[in-house]
Amino acid sequence: MSQRIVGLLHPGEMGVSIGSAAKTSGCQVLWTSQGRGPSTRKRALDANLTEEQHLSTLLSKAEIVISVCPPHAAIELAQEVAAYRYQGIFVDANAISPDSARKIDGIVKTGGAAFVDGGIIGPPATRENLCRMYLCGKDADEVAAVFLGSLLDARVVTGQVGQASALKMAYAAWTKGSDALMLAIRALATHEGVESALMQEWALSQPELATRSNQAATGSAPKAWRFAAEMREIANTFEASGLPCGFHQAAAEIFERLKDFKHATAPSVDQVTEQIIGQRK
Repeated sequence: MSQRIVGLLHPGEMGVSIGSAAKTSGCQVLWTSQGRGPSTRKRALDANLTEEQHLSTLLSKAEIVISVCPPHAAIELAQEVAAYRYQGIFVDANAISPDSARKIDGIVKTGGAAFVDGGIIGPPATRENLCRMYLCGKDADEVAAVFLGSLLDARVVTGQVGQASALKMAYAAWTKGSDALMLAIRALATHEGVESALMQEWALSQPELATRSNQAATGSAPKAWRFAAEMREIANTFEASGLPCGFHQAAAEIFERLKDFKHATAPSVDQVTEQIIGQRK
């Protein structure tokens, strides 16, 4: 797979680790600076990715394009790519529902592209056994081969388009959904004046929960601006399966209340619960 040309949309923290993984296996990785800010440029330069100023130029060169963006932007980005009549392999690696993945499949095929459904589990691939990308679709094996020998573990899921996304939704339903639940519980206890009593009871019967809720605040609150959309995608996945979706609709609301922490560094659980309570309807 050496010398394959891969286009990356876009080099955020996760995206740049995926681009770096493709470079490790011998690919040239392109990114477009069109509409991107200085932090994106720095990440791309630090990873030695090849800059293209316009999306149209990137699409004219890349054999495989990988979309890694906040879930609320996934469909719009696919539409933008399709508008340029891209005819390579388009990989959507975003945290979206199976229905959204199938919709994107239809969108990119109108431009002539093949589609591979992807789901990323784990933090950015900065060391081995940390991050996995699940892929499905008829060209999934070709995409997985791009990452052979890299820090990213690319795994092919046998089945129809949407199953890689479904796996991601099922996984994140617990990991991120449970963080939202923990933060909601802390906010409730604070509002009712029983937080101290709850902490004492947790110390006796559930000693791991205080630490878990603190970690949810420091780890999830700065990412809440994009987790809200991911929770809605999960809710849509449950609803489409005939299952109750209210768990994750509520989780989306909790994360929506925390969107102002986007640039915060390790906010405390007290700050986070205060924000949740203060945003009550």
